[in-house]
Amino acid sequence: MSCAVMNTAVDHAIDYYGETFSFWEPRLPGAGIDWLRDRRRQALDRFRLARFPSPDWEKWKHVPIESITEHSYRLPNGESPPVESHRDTLEALYLSDPDAHRLVFLDGRYAPELSRPGKLPEGVIAGSLAESLSMIPADAPATETPGTKALKYHLDRYIRSPYSGFAVLNTALFADGAFIYLPAGQVIEAPVHLLFVSTFQNEAVMTLPRILIVAEENSAVDVVESFASLGENRGAPHFTNAVTELSLGQSARVNHCKLQTEATRAALHVAMLVVHQDVDSRFVSHSVSAGAEIVRNDIEATLDGEGCECTLDGLYVAGGRQYVDYCTYVDHTYPHGASTQRYKGILTDKSHGVFNGKVHVYPDAQHTDAKQRNENLLLSRDARVDTKPQLDIFADDVQCTHGATVGQIDENMVFYLRSRGIAAEEAKNLLTYGFAGEIVDRAPIAAVRTKLVDSVLPSALNRKFAGLEVGK
Repeated sequence: MSCAVMNTAVDHAIDYYGETFSFWEPRLPGAGIDWLRDRRRQALDRFRLARFPSPDWEKWKHVPIESITEHSYRLPNGESPPVESHRDTLEALYLSDPDAHRLVFLDGRYAPELSRPGKLPEGVIAGSLAESLSMIPADAPATETPGTKALKYHLDRYIRSPYSGFAVLNTALFADGAFIYLPAGQVIEAPVHLLFVSTFQNEAVMTLPRILIVAEENSAVDVVESFASLGENRGAPHFTNAVTELSLGQSARVNHCKLQTEATRAALHVAMLVVHQDVDSRFVSHSVSAGAEIVRNDIEATLDGEGCECTLDGLYVAGGRQYVDYCTYVDHTYPHGASTQRYKGILTDKSHGVFNGKVHVYPDAQHTDAKQRNENLLLSRDARVDTKPQLDIFADDVQCTHGATVGQIDENMVFYLRSRGIAAEEAKNLLTYGFAGEIVDRAPIAAVRTKLVDSVLPSALNRKFAGLEVGK
C-alpha cells in the first residue's frame, strides 16, 4: 500500500471512530461520571495522535496490520443472536472446576443468564465492569466504597503512552468487561473464569473487553480469561480488542491464565495485558493462543518494589496462514526482583509466529534475576518464525540470560521411538505434543491444565496436524 493511500485510510479511521465515539459516549457505562468521561475523551485524543500502528514501526513490522484496520468496525448494540442452540458449545468452554466463579460475556457484554458468579468473601468484587460503574455515585464521592475507589484509582492508570491506538481506543469505547477487587488479606479460593464469546454477524464487528483486577496487600486470586467464537462465519470478521490491567499490592498473589481459541478464519485478536507489582508480590501469566487468523498479544510488567516475582509463560499453535505475535516487556525498577519468560511455538503450513521480548533492568535494580527463553518447532518448510529476545541491563550485579531456538523434529528421537515399535507418524505426533507439554504442565491453575489436555490442545493439534491424537 502506498503512503498516500495509507494516510487516507488512517484519516478515514480517525474520522470514523471519532463519529462512533460521539454517538456512543452518552450511552456508554459511567457516562455521567466526570472522571471517567474525561478519561474516555483523553483516550480518544490519544488515539488521534497514536493512530493504528504502521508497518514501519519496529514492534509491529511483521504484523499484517492492513488486514486488521481495513474494516470500519461496528460496535455491538447489545442485541446478540440467541444462543439456545449453542448451549453444548458453550458448556464445552467452561472450566471443569465445579466451584469456579463463571462470568460470561456475549459480544462484549455481560450475560447473567449464562453466568454463575458464586459466593464471594466479604468486600470482594468479581462481576461486570459496567455494573460496578453504575454503582459509583456521580455527585457524592464521600459515599464511595473501597471497591469503587479502587476502580477510580486504577482504571487506565498503568498503560504506557501507547505505540499503537488499539489500547486507547478500548479505553474510549469499552462498553463492559470484568472488575475484580480483593481487599487486603482476602483470598478467592476457586478460580474466576471470564469467558468472552464473539458471534459472527453480517458485518465486521469489534468488541472491546476491559478487565481490571486489583489485589490489595496479602490477597490472592486465580483468574482465567477465555476467548472463543460462536456460530458460522458469514464472511465478515469479528475483531476482539481487549485490555487487561492488574495491580498487585504488597505480598499479593495473582495467577492469570488466558485461553484464546477463536475461529481460525475471520477472527482477529489484539490484546494488551499490563501488570503493576508492589513489594514481594507474585504474578504468573500463562497464555495459550490456538485460534484466530491474526493474533497480537502485548504483555507489560513493572516490578515496582523489592522482592517481586513475575513469570510469563506462553504457547502458540498455528497452521494454515495464521499469524500469532507475542510482544513482552518486563521492567525491573527495584533490587532483588525475579522474572522468568518461557514461550513456545508450534507452527506448520504457511503460518507465521513472532516473539519480541525485552527485559529492562534499571541502575538501582541490583541482584535482579531475569531469564528469557523462546523455543519454536517448525513442522513445514513454509512455516516461519521471527524471534528477538532482548536484555537492557543498567545494573552491574545481576543474573540475566536470554535465548531462542528454531528447529524441526529431531530425527534421532523419531528413530529411537520407532526402534521401540512406534510408527513414524505417531512418533512425530508424540514428540510434538511432548514439546507443548512442558508449557501445559506449568499452568498454575489445575482446571486450566485439565482444559488444555482434554480439549484445547487436542482440538488445535488435530486440526493442524493430521493424525495427531492427544489427551487420550
